[in-house]
Amino acid sequence: PLSSRLVYKLYAATRLVLPIMHRSMKLERMDSDGADQEVELYSNSRERQQYDEQANLFAIITATEHLERAYARDDLLREEYTTECNKLISQFRLAEKAALNGMTTESFMQIYNMECPRATERLLKMGVPEPIKGSNTDAGGVAVTVAETVQHFITTMDAVKLEQRAVDELQPLLSDLMDSLTRLPETPNDFEPNFKIQHWLKKLNAMRAIEQIDEDDARQLYHDLDSAYAEFTRFLKRA
Repeated sequence: PLSSRLVYKLYAATRLVLPIMHRSMKLERMDSDGADQEVELYSNSRERQQYDEQANLFAIITATEHLERAYARDDLLREEYTTECNKLISQFRLAEKAALNGMTTESFMQIYNMECPRATERLLKMGVPEPIKGSNTDAGGVAVTVAETVQHFITTMDAVKLEQRAVDELQPLLSDLMDSLTRLPETPNDFEPNFKIQHWLKKLNAMRAIEQIDEDDARQLYHDLDSAYAEFTRFLKRA
């Protein structure tokens, strides 16, 4: 199986690609005599830092694509996949804010010809690892997962109540909630809380990290969280 160390090596190797691309890319223009003249892409440390941030984003997207492919081939243990995917998603959120400077991630990927459909689905649409229904039926383990899920519901609902509206404030909370919900054993395939949280994750992942949801969306989000929590508690009573 693909180890977490190998995933890190893949990320580190990919991290070198974009700076090399930038060093090899030069703009050409005509000087006053009609001769070609090379122009460096950056002229100061600030611009160079921006390219370095873009290299980091490039590496994270590429590493995620390879991670998803490895998991699809069954080359990666489920626990390792979830751990590494969560790490890359978290790093992606930070790198996206630092690197894009007004550009969208989709535009960034087009500029550098990044054919990464699996990473696009995971990072831009889902925002959480591939849902894997929990198989641990040990009473102690289930109790811990239930307690974590309750806490994530409360924390997320409180955040909306306290008027947190930024994508980068709400998305991690919903991601943690989704992760704990999918670890619950014996939930039905059409478990309504999962669909509701997944819907909001897709919506937020389609927005930029610095954007905010409006008051109508905030009200609907709270309503969906409240109804999902009610369905979750009904499930526990039936179990």
